[in-house]
Amino acid sequence: MISTNNVTLRVGKKALFEDVTIKFTEGNCYGLIGANGAGKSTFLKILSGQLEPTNGEVIITPGERLSFLQQDHFKYDEYMVLDTVIMGNARLYEIMKEKEALYAKEDFTDEDGMKASELEGEFATMNGWEAESDAASLLNGLGIETDLHYQYMKNLTGAQKVKVLLAQALFGNPDILLLDEPTNHLDLDAIAWLEEFLISFENTVIVVSHDRYFLNKVCTQIADIDYGKIQLYAGNYDFWYESSQLLIRQMKEANKKKEEKIKELKEFISRFSANASKSKQATSRKKALEKIQLDEIRPSSRKYPYIDFRPNREIGNEVLTVENLTKTIDGVKVLDHLSFTINHDDKVAFVGSNELAKTTLFRILAGELEPDEGTYKWGITTSQAYFPKDSGKEFDSNYTITEWLTQYSEEKDVTYVRGFLGRMLFGGDDGMKRVNVLSGGEKVRCLLSKMMISGANVLIFDEPTNHLDMESITALNNGMIKFPGVILFSSRDHQIVQTTANRIMEIMPNGQMIDKITTYDEYLESDEMARKRQTYTTTAEEEEDD
Repeated sequence: MISTNNVTLRVGKKALFEDVTIKFTEGNCYGLIGANGAGKSTFLKILSGQLEPTNGEVIITPGERLSFLQQDHFKYDEYMVLDTVIMGNARLYEIMKEKEALYAKEDFTDEDGMKASELEGEFATMNGWEAESDAASLLNGLGIETDLHYQYMKNLTGAQKVKVLLAQALFGNPDILLLDEPTNHLDLDAIAWLEEFLISFENTVIVVSHDRYFLNKVCTQIADIDYGKIQLYAGNYDFWYESSQLLIRQMKEANKKKEEKIKELKEFISRFSANASKSKQATSRKKALEKIQLDEIRPSSRKYPYIDFRPNREIGNEVLTVENLTKTIDGVKVLDHLSFTINHDDKVAFVGSNELAKTTLFRILAGELEPDEGTYKWGITTSQAYFPKDSGKEFDSNYTITEWLTQYSEEKDVTYVRGFLGRMLFGGDDGMKRVNVLSGGEKVRCLLSKMMISGANVLIFDEPTNHLDMESITALNNGMIKFPGVILFSSRDHQIVQTTANRIMEIMPNGQMIDKITTYDEYLESDEMARKRQTYTTTAEEEEDD
C-alpha cells in the first residue's frame, strides 16, 4: 500500500497540491486524471521519491517494492536490452553482477564461496533463475523481437526504447507500479497487450494516461486532480465522468431547493417579524435561515476546445484511387504494390505496428514524397488537409500564432483568423506567441486550427493525439465523428479508431495490406484478420530461414 499524509507542494507562491491525504490500496488500478498543468506527473514523482514535497509525507508499507516508468530514454544506452529490463528489480540485478564478479575471480577463497552461497540463496528466493525468461516474455509481449534482446539500447529506435523501459517497470512483479503515459509511442497491439497485463496484475497500479479506452479497460478507481485536491471515485473513466456530472447536478438541485427554502423563510421573517404573536416563529425561522449553507460548486479547471471541421464544398463520388503504390526506404520495402479506392463516405483507420509504412503512405498522398512505383489520383472535387506526425518544419519561423495561421486562410481578416485560434483555447495575448517556442500540445492545437480554417473535405491525420490532453482528444474525437467528408487516419487512441472508422486498413510488415469494411473492435475479433496475420508471420519466418 502507498499513501500520502497532508502532502503539499508549492512552486513559488502557488500551491500545486495542498494537504493531500489519500490511500492507494492493493488490488486496485488507479487512473490519475486532471487538466493539463494540474500536476499529474508531478504527483507521481512525489510518490516515487523523485521529488520532495514542501510539506507532508509519502508512506509505503515496509518491505514493498515500488517501480516506475523511467522517462530518460538515453539513461541505459550502454546497457544491453535484457539487462535494462532486469534492472527494474535493482536488488536482483545487483546480486547477478556480484555473482558474476565473484565467479570470475582467479583466487576464489572460502570467504568468496560463503558469500556466493548467500547470494545464490537470495537469488533463488527472488526467482532469479527465471529473470531472463521473464524479461524476454515482457519484451516479446510489447513487440521487441528476440534478436534485439542482446543489442545495446543505443542501437534501438526511440519507440523501441520506450517499450524496453516499460518492460523494465513491469519486471519482477513490483508491489506498487507507477506509470506515466505508458501508452505513448506504443502501437495498438502493444497497448492491447499492456491492458491485459494490467487487468491481471494483482498489486497496486497508479497510471497517468490520456487514452480514455485504456483507462476504461484497466482502472478500478479514478483519482481526479482539480484545484490542488485529489478526489477518489470508484470505477473506470466513463464511470468517473458520469459520477462527477451527476454529483454536480445533485449539488445544483440541492442548492435550488435550499434557495427556495431561503426565499420562503425570508418572506415569512419579513412579514411577521414585527407581529408580536408571530415573533417566536420569526425568530425560529431566522435561526433556521442561518443554518442553511449553499454547496460551493466550483467549475472544473478543465477546458475543452471546440473542434469543428466544415468543408467548403461537398465531396463527389470519385475521391481517391491508388494503384500499385510501392516505396522502399533505407533498403526496406515499406509499401508493396498497394491498390485501393476510397469512397465518398469512407473514414479509414490505418492500423498495425508498421508505423513507417503508414507515415510513408500519408506523405505520398499529401504530395510530400514520390512513390517508387504506382500512381494515386485525387478526385476533382476533393481538397485535402494533412496533419503530419513530425510537424517540426511547420513551425520553423518567427511568426506569431496569428500570423502563422493567417497565411493558410483565404480570409485574411485578423478577427476571423483569431476566431479559429479561440476555438483551440488561444485567447487574448496568446495569438502573439511565436510559433518557434510553442509546446508540443500548442503546436498540435495550431495544426488543428489550420485544418479547420482550410475547409478541406478530405482530412489526413497521422497520430494527431500525441501531446494532447484528454479534453482536447475528446474534442478531436467528436469533431472527427461529425465531419461529413472523408478521413484517412492513424491513431493509437482506441476510442477514436472505434468511434470514427467505418473501414480498417492494416499495412503488414511485408508492405502488403488487409482491407476490411468494419469497425475496429469487429476487426480485432475477426477470424480472417488472425488467419491473415498468421500467414504473413509464417511467410516472414520462412523468408528469414531461407
